[in-house]
Amino acid sequence: MLDTPNRVAVDAPALSDTDAAGGALAASATAGSPAVRKPKLLSVADAKAMSLSDMTEMFKDHINPGQLHFMKLLGFHKVKIETASGMYYTDQNGRKILDFFGGFGSLAFGHNHPRIIAARKAFQDEDRHEIAIAFMSQYASALAKNLAEIAPGDLDMVFLGSSGSEAMEAAIKVAERAAGPKRSKVVYAHNSFHGKTKGVLSLTDSELYRGEFNLTGNTVKVPFGDIEAIRKAFESDPEIGVIVLETIQGGGGIIEAPVEFWRELRALCDKHDVLWVADEVQCGMGRSGHFFAFEKAGVVPDVTALAKSLGGGKTAMAAMIASRKVYMKAYGTPKTAMIHAQATFGGIGEACVTAIEGLNVMYDEDLIGNAERVGGYLIERLNGLKDKYPQIIKDVRGRGFMVGLEFQDFSQTLPALLRPMVALLDDKLKGSLSGFVGAELFRDHNVLVAFTEYNRNVIRLEPPLICGREHVDAFIAALDAVLGRGIVRIVRDFIGSQAKK
Repeated sequence: MLDTPNRVAVDAPALSDTDAAGGALAASATAGSPAVRKPKLLSVADAKAMSLSDMTEMFKDHINPGQLHFMKLLGFHKVKIETASGMYYTDQNGRKILDFFGGFGSLAFGHNHPRIIAARKAFQDEDRHEIAIAFMSQYASALAKNLAEIAPGDLDMVFLGSSGSEAMEAAIKVAERAAGPKRSKVVYAHNSFHGKTKGVLSLTDSELYRGEFNLTGNTVKVPFGDIEAIRKAFESDPEIGVIVLETIQGGGGIIEAPVEFWRELRALCDKHDVLWVADEVQCGMGRSGHFFAFEKAGVVPDVTALAKSLGGGKTAMAAMIASRKVYMKAYGTPKTAMIHAQATFGGIGEACVTAIEGLNVMYDEDLIGNAERVGGYLIERLNGLKDKYPQIIKDVRGRGFMVGLEFQDFSQTLPALLRPMVALLDDKLKGSLSGFVGAELFRDHNVLVAFTEYNRNVIRLEPPLICGREHVDAFIAALDAVLGRGIVRIVRDFIGSQAKK
């Protein structure tokens, strides 16, 4: 046989039925058709062994070179995470990093919870089915039933997806269809964040994220938590059919509305026949000390959405949950049933098993109660630091394990004589102090925190719901040590760290 380039010589033995696909390929190759040339691909082993410098180059070349700039400011570019367990990451040097970031609320169960790992492994070992498009899935059905059991009121119709944006797209679409074409306007709030896909981007209040995209125009913006502004909007515009609000604003800086606001909103929506969509993507799944943050007010929305921790920290999983009345009005006939049915990976088997086990773990281990108790302790300790450093800490807010620590504008942290001059630069310096503190917590104390999209003076604390008082004490000790250095040294140390890069 000729040894020509791009051709494969194959001795083809007898094939079993299970080797049919391989046999077809072998027959094709022996017949002289060109074989597909394999690109120079990295293996899983290559990825695991990759050096930090190679990681950096590939991130810059193929993912997001601009993001690398911010990673370098915080010192994240020096870290290769090797393993993660419970409340901690472990890097290439064996350094343990306490996680008070929590993947923006994605890690309710901590890293690699053993029960969730075991459930996933059993699913794999038993050769269970993943894609259930042609057939019904027992796993998707069980997860939907569990979510309906957990959700209050008549929230019992479930759409399964992969991301918060997808769940919110589904939530807005079901509400808009149920409201009808004559009530197509949607109210959203100042400083809202509902996702970056194009539909929900129309309800995300960010000039940066909106960019120059051509978004939908059927929206009305109101101040968050302002019931009178909402009342006026409903009364003045009969085309409003839906209102979409985060129960606790995450990107806005951990902002809550009073309990009474939600009760008045429910009454107002009922009066004007407006459907309320509660975005619980970040604040749901027990983070607030209730499974749904809106439960504190004792009211129920018409539609809600979950994501992030629903995936158990191991997979992408999201859910829209609507009342049967709303869902059936939107998609209740055979003719309309497929308008927004689950996508190919909606309800994928292993993801559903992960979520099912996670929900059981949440209740078996009382993680919601832990979030309320230890989250309250975290807020108490932070308020103690606020009293100790009033020139640095402006506010502590939130509940459970969704907490915002807001720093003063930079000018307010300086001696009185310097404040008027520096105050002129406060807008440009917003986020600098939180960034300096976050970088030093990470560099010197092995603690990871997060930030917020809109109010950049806020550090966002969303640790796993397994967080204990000992973890809070370790975090508070680290933060106290950083703040105790004083502003001048904090700034000087940060500048010094940048010079050493």
